[in-house]
Amino acid sequence: MKRLKKVFLYTLGTFLFLSLVLAAHIYYAYRPKADATTRVMARIDVKQQLTQQDANSITAWFYHQKGIDHVMVNPETNIVVFTFYPVKTTGYQVTKDFKNHFAYSAERFMPTAQNLKSSCPVASTSYGYKIYKIIAQII
Repeated sequence: MKRLKKVFLYTLGTFLFLSLVLAAHIYYAYRPKADATTRVMARIDVKQQLTQQDANSITAWFYHQKGIDHVMVNPETNIVVFTFYPVKTTGYQVTKDFKNHFAYSAERFMPTAQNLKSSCPVASTSYGYKIYKIIAQII
C-alpha cells in the first residue's frame, strides 16, 4: 500500500510538472512577437475619389518609405492596403506621413470588436489558441 501511494504521488507530480511545462510552451509559442522578418498589414481609407494617376503616385510614394514591403491602391474603392516591417515603422506613422504628404482626407482602418469576432474562424476555434487564452487569463 505504501509503495502504491509513492508511485501515485510520483506520477501525479510528474503529470503536474509536465502540464506546467506544456502551459509555458503554449504561452510563449502563441505570444505575439515582432522581429526583422515580421510583416504587418494595414489599410488606409481615403475619403476622396482617387484616379488611376493618383493611385500610381501613392504607390510610388509608399515604396519610397522606410519599412514598406508591398502596396496596393484601389482607385475604385479609395483604399490603400500595405504591408510593413514593424521594427522599422508603424502603421500610425505611415498614415500620418501619408496625410502630411498628400492633400487627402484619410484615416487608418482599425477593425472593430465585431469585425475581429467575425474574422478568421480557424484561429479562434483552434485548441491551441483556446488553451493560450485560458493560460493568458490566468497569468
